[in-house]
Amino acid sequence: MPQVTGFEQLAKQSALYPKESLLEVKKDGNSLLIGLPCEVALQENRIALTPDGVAVLVRNGHEVWVEKDAGKEAKYSDHEYSEAGAKIVYSAKEVFQADLILKIEPLVDKEFEMIKAGATLISTLNLPSLDKSYFDKLNQKKITAIGYEFIEDQSGGLPIVRAMSEIAGSTVLLIAAEYLSNSNQGKGIILGGITGVPPTKVVILGAGTVAEYATRAAMGVGADIKVFDNHIYRLQRLKYSVGQNLYTSIIDSDTLTEAIARADVVIGAMRAEDGLSPCVVTEEMVGRMKPNSVIVDVSIDQGGCFETSRMTTHKDPVYHYSDVLHYCVPNIASRVAHTASTALSNIFLPFLLKTGTIGGIEEMIYANRWFMKGVYSHNGTLTNAYIARKFGMRYKDLTLLLAARM
Repeated sequence: MPQVTGFEQLAKQSALYPKESLLEVKKDGNSLLIGLPCEVALQENRIALTPDGVAVLVRNGHEVWVEKDAGKEAKYSDHEYSEAGAKIVYSAKEVFQADLILKIEPLVDKEFEMIKAGATLISTLNLPSLDKSYFDKLNQKKITAIGYEFIEDQSGGLPIVRAMSEIAGSTVLLIAAEYLSNSNQGKGIILGGITGVPPTKVVILGAGTVAEYATRAAMGVGADIKVFDNHIYRLQRLKYSVGQNLYTSIIDSDTLTEAIARADVVIGAMRAEDGLSPCVVTEEMVGRMKPNSVIVDVSIDQGGCFETSRMTTHKDPVYHYSDVLHYCVPNIASRVAHTASTALSNIFLPFLLKTGTIGGIEEMIYANRWFMKGVYSHNGTLTNAYIARKFGMRYKDLTLLLAARM
Protein backbone atom coordinates (compact mmCIF):
# COMPACT_ATOMS: atom_id res chain seq x y z
CA MET A 1 0.00 0.00 0.00
CA PRO A 2 1.60 3.35 -1.03
CA GLN A 3 2.56 5.75 1.73
CA VAL A 4 0.71 9.06 2.03
CA THR A 5 3.15 11.98 2.12
CA GLY A 6 2.86 14.94 4.45
CA PHE A 7 2.00 17.24 1.53
CA GLU A 8 -0.85 14.96 0.44
CA GLN A 9 -2.23 14.87 3.99
CA LEU A 10 -2.06 18.68 4.17
CA ALA A 11 -3.85 19.01 0.84
CA LYS A 12 -6.64 16.68 1.97
CA GLN A 13 -7.06 18.57 5.22
CA SER A 14 -7.16 21.95 3.48
CA ALA A 15 -9.85 20.67 1.13
CA LEU A 16 -12.11 20.31 4.15
CA TYR A 17 -11.60 23.95 5.27
CA PRO A 18 -14.30 26.48 4.39
CA LYS A 19 -13.28 28.63 1.41
CA GLU A 20 -13.77 32.39 0.91
CA SER A 21 -16.45 33.00 -1.68
CA LEU A 22 -15.84 35.54 -4.44
CA LEU A 23 -17.48 38.91 -3.85
CA GLU A 24 -20.76 39.08 -5.71
CA VAL A 25 -21.00 41.94 -8.18
CA LYS A 26 -24.52 43.20 -8.72
CA LYS A 27 -25.55 43.85 -12.31
CA ASP A 28 -28.82 45.36 -13.43
CA GLY A 29 -30.29 47.58 -16.09
CA ASN A 30 -29.30 50.72 -14.17
CA SER A 31 -25.56 50.02 -14.25
CA LEU A 32 -23.41 52.99 -15.26
CA LEU A 33 -20.52 52.89 -17.73
CA ILE A 34 -18.11 55.57 -16.53
CA GLY A 35 -15.03 56.77 -18.43
CA LEU A 36 -12.05 58.49 -16.79
CA PRO A 37 -9.84 59.98 -19.53
CA CYS A 38 -6.34 61.43 -19.20
CA GLU A 39 -6.37 65.20 -18.76
CA VAL A 40 -4.78 67.06 -21.67
CA ALA A 41 -5.12 70.57 -20.24
CA LEU A 42 -1.94 72.29 -19.14
CA GLN A 43 -0.95 71.61 -15.48
CA GLU A 44 -4.06 69.57 -14.63
CA ASN A 45 -2.97 66.71 -12.39
CA ARG A 46 -6.21 65.61 -10.72
CA ILE A 47 -8.53 62.71 -11.45
CA ALA A 48 -12.16 62.60 -10.35
CA LEU A 49 -12.25 59.07 -8.87
CA THR A 50 -9.64 57.28 -6.78
CA PRO A 51 -9.10 53.49 -6.92
CA ASP A 52 -11.03 53.15 -3.64
CA GLY A 53 -13.99 54.98 -5.19
CA VAL A 54 -13.80 52.81 -8.30
CA ALA A 55 -13.81 49.64 -6.16
CA VAL A 56 -17.07 50.66 -4.47
CA LEU A 57 -18.70 51.44 -7.82
CA VAL A 58 -17.61 48.12 -9.32
CA ARG A 59 -18.92 46.21 -6.31
CA ASN A 60 -22.28 47.90 -6.88
CA GLY A 61 -22.46 46.67 -10.46
CA HIS A 62 -21.08 49.65 -12.37
CA GLU A 63 -18.34 49.54 -14.99
CA VAL A 64 -15.42 51.96 -14.97
CA TRP A 65 -12.96 52.49 -17.83
CA VAL A 66 -9.73 54.30 -16.98
CA GLU A 67 -7.41 55.55 -19.71
CA LYS A 68 -3.81 54.41 -19.22
CA ASP A 69 -1.90 56.78 -16.90
CA ALA A 70 -5.01 58.88 -16.16
CA GLY A 71 -4.19 58.83 -12.43
CA LYS A 72 -0.40 59.03 -12.78
CA GLU A 73 0.00 62.73 -11.88
CA ALA A 74 -2.23 62.26 -8.83
CA LYS A 75 0.02 59.34 -7.78
CA TYR A 76 -2.50 56.59 -8.54
CA SER A 77 -1.17 53.78 -10.74
CA ASP A 78 -2.94 51.78 -13.43
CA HIS A 79 -2.29 48.70 -11.30
CA GLU A 80 -4.28 50.22 -8.40
CA TYR A 81 -7.22 50.94 -10.71
CA SER A 82 -7.02 47.48 -12.25
CA GLU A 83 -6.99 45.86 -8.81
CA ALA A 84 -10.06 47.95 -7.91
CA GLY A 85 -11.93 46.40 -10.84
CA ALA A 86 -11.54 49.11 -13.48
CA LYS A 87 -10.83 48.28 -17.12
CA ILE A 88 -7.62 49.98 -18.29
CA VAL A 89 -8.02 51.23 -21.87
CA TYR A 90 -5.13 52.33 -24.02
CA SER A 91 -6.58 55.14 -26.11
CA ALA A 92 -8.59 58.28 -25.50
CA LYS A 93 -10.92 57.31 -28.37
CA GLU A 94 -11.93 54.16 -26.52
CA VAL A 95 -12.52 55.77 -23.12
CA PHE A 96 -14.71 58.46 -24.70
CA GLN A 97 -17.16 55.76 -25.83
CA ALA A 98 -18.38 55.45 -22.23
CA ASP A 99 -21.88 56.72 -21.50
CA LEU A 100 -20.75 59.00 -18.67
CA ILE A 101 -17.45 60.91 -18.95
CA LEU A 102 -16.09 62.12 -15.62
CA LYS A 103 -13.14 64.47 -15.99
CA ILE A 104 -11.70 67.68 -14.60
CA GLU A 105 -11.25 70.24 -17.39
CA PRO A 106 -13.81 71.08 -20.12
CA LEU A 107 -13.56 69.24 -23.44
CA VAL A 108 -11.04 70.40 -26.04
CA ASP A 109 -11.55 70.13 -29.80
CA LYS A 110 -9.99 66.69 -30.25
CA GLU A 111 -12.09 65.36 -27.33
CA PHE A 112 -15.26 66.69 -28.95
CA GLU A 113 -14.38 64.55 -31.99
CA MET A 114 -14.10 61.42 -29.81
CA ILE A 115 -16.97 61.76 -27.32
CA LYS A 116 -20.05 59.69 -28.09
CA ALA A 117 -23.18 61.54 -29.18
CA GLY A 118 -25.77 61.67 -26.41
CA ALA A 119 -23.21 61.02 -23.65
CA THR A 120 -23.17 62.74 -20.26
CA LEU A 121 -20.19 64.93 -19.36
CA ILE A 122 -19.36 65.94 -15.79
CA SER A 123 -16.46 68.40 -15.61
CA THR A 124 -15.52 71.90 -14.57
CA LEU A 125 -16.88 74.69 -16.76
CA ASN A 126 -14.25 77.45 -16.35
CA LEU A 127 -16.61 79.85 -18.08
CA PRO A 128 -14.14 82.78 -18.54
CA SER A 129 -11.97 80.55 -20.77
CA LEU A 130 -14.81 79.40 -23.07
CA ASP A 131 -16.63 80.94 -26.02
CA LYS A 132 -19.94 80.31 -27.78
CA SER A 133 -18.46 77.58 -30.00
CA TYR A 134 -17.97 75.32 -26.98
CA PHE A 135 -21.69 75.25 -26.25
CA ASP A 136 -22.55 74.91 -29.93
CA LYS A 137 -20.43 71.73 -30.06
CA LEU A 138 -22.12 70.36 -26.93
CA ASN A 139 -25.52 70.94 -28.50
CA GLN A 140 -24.53 69.45 -31.86
CA LYS A 141 -23.58 66.19 -30.15
CA LYS A 142 -26.61 66.36 -27.81
CA ILE A 143 -24.36 66.13 -24.76
CA THR A 144 -25.88 66.48 -21.31
CA ALA A 145 -23.25 68.53 -19.47
CA ILE A 146 -22.99 69.05 -15.71
CA GLY A 147 -20.62 71.65 -14.25
CA TYR A 148 -18.65 71.19 -11.04
CA GLU A 149 -19.26 74.84 -10.20
CA PHE A 150 -23.04 74.46 -10.27
CA ILE A 151 -23.60 71.09 -8.56
CA GLU A 152 -25.37 71.60 -5.25
CA ASP A 153 -25.89 69.27 -2.33
CA GLN A 154 -29.12 68.73 -0.45
CA SER A 155 -28.41 71.68 1.86
CA GLY A 156 -27.98 74.08 -1.07
CA GLY A 157 -24.19 74.24 -0.75
CA LEU A 158 -21.65 73.84 -3.54
CA PRO A 159 -19.66 70.82 -2.34
CA ILE A 160 -17.00 70.72 -5.07
CA VAL A 161 -16.39 74.46 -5.03
CA ARG A 162 -16.08 74.38 -1.26
CA ALA A 163 -13.71 71.40 -1.21
CA MET A 164 -11.37 72.92 -3.80
CA SER A 165 -11.57 76.28 -2.01
CA GLU A 166 -10.62 74.64 1.29
CA ILE A 167 -7.57 73.13 -0.39
CA ALA A 168 -6.62 76.42 -2.05
CA GLY A 169 -7.00 78.35 1.20
CA SER A 170 -4.88 75.86 3.14
CA THR A 171 -2.22 75.77 0.41
CA VAL A 172 -1.93 79.48 -0.29
CA LEU A 173 -0.13 80.26 2.98
CA LEU A 174 2.43 77.54 2.23
CA ILE A 175 3.05 79.18 -1.14
CA ALA A 176 3.47 82.59 0.47
CA ALA A 177 5.93 81.15 3.00
CA GLU A 178 8.02 79.68 0.16
CA TYR A 179 8.39 83.00 -1.61
CA LEU A 180 9.13 85.02 1.52
CA SER A 181 12.21 82.86 2.16
CA ASN A 182 15.77 83.58 1.05
CA SER A 183 15.84 80.37 -0.99
CA ASN A 184 13.38 82.00 -3.41
CA GLN A 185 15.01 85.46 -3.29
CA GLY A 186 12.27 86.66 -0.95
CA LYS A 187 12.40 89.07 1.95
CA GLY A 188 13.97 86.45 4.19
CA ILE A 189 11.20 86.53 6.78
CA ILE A 190 9.17 83.80 8.46
CA LEU A 191 5.44 83.68 7.81
CA GLY A 192 4.07 84.35 11.28
CA GLY A 193 5.87 85.64 14.32
CA ILE A 194 8.24 84.62 17.08
CA THR A 195 9.05 86.13 20.46
CA GLY A 196 10.49 89.61 20.13
CA VAL A 197 9.92 89.84 16.35
CA PRO A 198 6.88 91.61 14.84
CA PRO A 199 4.51 89.20 13.05
CA THR A 200 4.17 89.06 9.29
CA LYS A 201 1.37 91.26 7.95
CA VAL A 202 -1.14 89.38 5.78
CA VAL A 203 -4.00 91.03 3.87
CA ILE A 204 -6.77 88.80 2.51
CA LEU A 205 -9.20 90.11 -0.10
CA GLY A 206 -12.51 88.26 0.11
CA ALA A 207 -14.31 86.48 2.94
CA GLY A 208 -15.39 83.21 1.32
CA THR A 209 -14.13 79.67 1.84
CA VAL A 210 -10.62 80.33 0.47
CA ALA A 211 -10.31 83.30 2.82
CA GLU A 212 -11.62 81.27 5.76
CA TYR A 213 -9.00 78.54 5.39
CA ALA A 214 -6.23 81.02 4.61
CA THR A 215 -7.21 82.94 7.75
CA ARG A 216 -7.10 79.78 9.86
CA ALA A 217 -3.65 78.93 8.51
CA ALA A 218 -2.36 82.47 9.07
CA MET A 219 -3.74 82.52 12.61
CA GLY A 220 -2.07 79.19 13.28
CA VAL A 221 1.38 80.66 12.59
CA GLY A 222 0.69 83.91 14.42
CA ALA A 223 0.46 86.34 11.50
CA ASP A 224 -1.15 89.79 11.73
CA ILE A 225 -4.27 89.44 9.52
CA LYS A 226 -6.63 91.91 7.89
CA VAL A 227 -9.59 90.72 5.82
CA PHE A 228 -11.49 92.89 3.34
CA ASP A 229 -14.72 92.18 1.47
CA ASN A 230 -17.57 94.07 -0.21
CA HIS A 231 -20.24 92.52 1.99
CA ILE A 232 -20.65 92.84 5.75
CA TYR A 233 -22.54 89.55 6.09
CA ARG A 234 -19.58 87.63 4.63
CA LEU A 235 -17.20 89.28 7.09
CA GLN A 236 -19.57 88.48 9.97
CA ARG A 237 -19.82 84.86 8.83
CA LEU A 238 -16.02 84.60 8.57
CA LYS A 239 -15.50 85.85 12.12
CA TYR A 240 -18.09 83.39 13.36
CA SER A 241 -16.49 80.51 11.42
CA VAL A 242 -12.95 81.05 12.68
CA GLY A 243 -14.19 81.61 16.21
CA GLN A 244 -11.78 84.43 16.95
CA ASN A 245 -11.78 88.16 16.68
CA LEU A 246 -9.83 89.57 13.75
CA TYR A 247 -9.57 92.80 11.81
CA THR A 248 -12.21 93.00 9.08
CA SER A 249 -13.24 95.87 6.84
CA ILE A 250 -15.42 96.74 3.91
CA ILE A 251 -13.24 97.47 0.87
CA ASP A 252 -12.55 101.19 1.07
CA SER A 253 -9.89 102.84 -1.06
CA ASP A 254 -8.04 104.62 1.78
CA THR A 255 -8.14 101.80 4.33
CA LEU A 256 -7.29 99.10 1.78
CA THR A 257 -4.49 101.13 0.20
CA GLU A 258 -2.84 101.68 3.57
CA ALA A 259 -3.13 98.01 4.58
CA ILE A 260 -1.68 96.79 1.27
CA ALA A 261 1.22 99.26 1.46
CA ARG A 262 2.24 97.76 4.82
CA ALA A 263 1.57 94.10 3.95
CA ASP A 264 4.15 91.38 3.48
CA VAL A 265 1.60 89.08 1.80
CA VAL A 266 -1.60 89.97 -0.06
CA ILE A 267 -3.98 87.14 -1.04
CA GLY A 268 -6.66 87.78 -3.65
CA ALA A 269 -9.68 85.54 -3.11
CA MET A 270 -12.64 87.64 -4.23
CA ARG A 271 -15.70 85.73 -5.40
CA ALA A 272 -16.66 86.02 -9.03
CA GLU A 273 -19.55 88.32 -9.84
CA ASP A 274 -21.19 87.81 -13.24
CA GLY A 275 -18.44 85.39 -14.18
CA LEU A 276 -15.51 87.66 -13.28
CA SER A 277 -13.89 88.47 -9.94
CA PRO A 278 -13.78 92.19 -9.12
CA CYS A 279 -10.41 93.89 -9.66
CA VAL A 280 -9.92 95.86 -6.42
CA VAL A 281 -6.16 96.53 -6.32
CA THR A 282 -4.80 99.03 -8.83
CA GLU A 283 -1.33 99.20 -10.35
CA GLU A 284 -0.66 102.31 -8.23
CA MET A 285 -1.54 100.43 -5.02
CA VAL A 286 0.83 97.59 -5.96
CA GLY A 287 3.55 100.16 -6.65
CA ARG A 288 3.33 101.34 -3.03
CA MET A 289 3.98 97.86 -1.60
CA LYS A 290 7.27 96.99 0.08
CA PRO A 291 9.96 95.44 -2.17
CA ASN A 292 9.85 91.62 -2.36
CA SER A 293 6.38 91.46 -0.83
CA VAL A 294 4.24 88.61 -2.16
CA ILE A 295 0.91 88.69 -4.02
CA VAL A 296 -1.00 85.41 -4.48
CA ASP A 297 -3.99 85.87 -6.80
CA VAL A 298 -6.22 82.84 -6.21
CA SER A 299 -8.92 84.43 -8.39
CA ILE A 300 -6.73 84.64 -11.51
CA ASP A 301 -8.80 82.04 -13.39
CA GLN A 302 -11.78 84.39 -13.05
CA GLY A 303 -9.95 87.54 -14.08
CA GLY A 304 -7.95 88.29 -10.94
CA CYS A 305 -8.17 90.81 -8.10
CA PHE A 306 -5.08 92.82 -9.06
CA GLU A 307 -4.59 95.10 -12.04
CA THR A 308 -1.02 93.77 -12.30
CA SER A 309 -1.98 90.07 -12.40
CA ARG A 310 -1.34 87.85 -15.41
CA MET A 311 -1.78 84.10 -15.55
CA THR A 312 1.25 81.91 -14.81
CA THR A 313 1.85 78.13 -14.65
CA HIS A 314 3.02 75.60 -12.07
CA LYS A 315 6.30 75.28 -13.99
CA ASP A 316 6.87 79.03 -14.20
CA PRO A 317 4.70 80.31 -11.34
CA VAL A 318 6.01 83.79 -10.46
CA TYR A 319 7.10 87.11 -11.88
CA HIS A 320 8.05 90.51 -10.43
CA TYR A 321 6.14 93.71 -11.06
CA SER A 322 7.28 96.90 -9.30
CA ASP A 323 9.59 94.73 -7.14
CA VAL A 324 6.54 92.77 -5.88
CA LEU A 325 6.49 89.03 -6.49
CA HIS A 326 3.25 87.80 -8.11
CA TYR A 327 2.06 84.18 -7.93
CA CYS A 328 -0.87 83.89 -10.34
CA VAL A 329 -1.28 80.17 -11.05
CA PRO A 330 -4.87 79.09 -11.66
CA ASN A 331 -6.05 75.81 -10.20
CA ILE A 332 -3.95 75.80 -7.03
CA ALA A 333 -5.69 72.57 -5.97
CA SER A 334 -3.85 70.76 -8.78
CA ARG A 335 -0.61 71.51 -6.93
CA VAL A 336 -1.71 68.89 -4.36
CA ALA A 337 -3.42 66.56 -6.82
CA HIS A 338 -3.56 63.46 -4.62
CA THR A 339 -5.45 65.27 -1.85
CA ALA A 340 -7.70 67.07 -4.34
CA SER A 341 -8.52 63.84 -6.18
CA THR A 342 -9.48 62.15 -2.91
CA ALA A 343 -11.76 65.07 -2.07
CA LEU A 344 -13.43 64.90 -5.50
CA SER A 345 -13.88 61.14 -5.29
CA ASN A 346 -15.53 61.45 -1.87
CA ILE A 347 -18.04 63.89 -3.34
CA PHE A 348 -18.78 62.04 -6.58
CA LEU A 349 -19.06 58.53 -5.16
CA PRO A 350 -22.41 59.07 -3.33
CA PHE A 351 -23.77 60.94 -6.40
CA LEU A 352 -22.87 58.09 -8.73
CA LEU A 353 -24.16 55.36 -6.42
CA LYS A 354 -27.47 57.18 -6.05
CA THR A 355 -27.62 57.74 -9.83
CA GLY A 356 -27.29 54.00 -10.40
CA THR A 357 -29.94 53.21 -7.79
CA ILE A 358 -32.44 55.73 -9.10
CA GLY A 359 -32.22 54.67 -12.74
CA GLY A 360 -29.53 56.73 -14.47
CA ILE A 361 -28.48 60.35 -15.01
CA GLU A 362 -31.81 61.43 -16.51
CA GLU A 363 -33.77 60.17 -13.52
CA MET A 364 -31.19 61.63 -11.13
CA ILE A 365 -31.62 65.06 -12.70
CA TYR A 366 -35.41 65.06 -12.46
CA ALA A 367 -35.58 63.46 -9.01
CA ASN A 368 -33.22 65.94 -7.31
CA ARG A 369 -33.56 69.67 -7.85
CA TRP A 370 -30.22 70.26 -6.13
CA PHE A 371 -28.48 68.02 -8.70
CA MET A 372 -30.51 69.53 -11.54
CA LYS A 373 -28.88 72.90 -10.84
CA GLY A 374 -25.57 71.46 -12.01
CA VAL A 375 -26.91 70.84 -15.54
CA TYR A 376 -26.04 73.60 -18.00
CA SER A 377 -26.70 71.71 -21.24
CA HIS A 378 -29.28 68.96 -21.76
CA ASN A 379 -29.69 66.79 -24.83
CA GLY A 380 -28.79 69.51 -27.32
CA THR A 381 -30.04 72.66 -25.58
CA LEU A 382 -28.59 75.05 -23.01
CA THR A 383 -30.36 75.01 -19.66
CA ASN A 384 -28.42 77.75 -17.86
CA ALA A 385 -29.99 81.19 -18.27
CA TYR A 386 -26.80 83.13 -17.47
CA ILE A 387 -24.73 81.29 -20.11
CA ALA A 388 -27.52 81.67 -22.65
CA ARG A 389 -27.70 85.45 -22.08
CA LYS A 390 -23.92 85.79 -22.17
CA PHE A 391 -23.64 84.18 -25.60
CA GLY A 392 -27.04 85.10 -27.03
CA MET A 393 -28.28 81.51 -27.23
CA ARG A 394 -31.63 79.81 -26.68
CA TYR A 395 -32.17 77.83 -23.50
CA LYS A 396 -34.83 75.71 -21.87
CA ASP A 397 -35.80 75.67 -18.21
CA LEU A 398 -35.43 72.17 -16.80
CA THR A 399 -37.85 72.92 -13.98
CA LEU A 400 -40.60 73.42 -16.61
CA LEU A 401 -39.76 70.01 -18.09
CA LEU A 402 -39.93 68.57 -14.59
CA ALA A 403 -43.38 70.07 -14.10
CA ALA A 404 -44.47 68.56 -17.43
CA ARG A 405 -43.26 65.11 -16.34
CA MET A 406 -45.24 65.42 -13.12
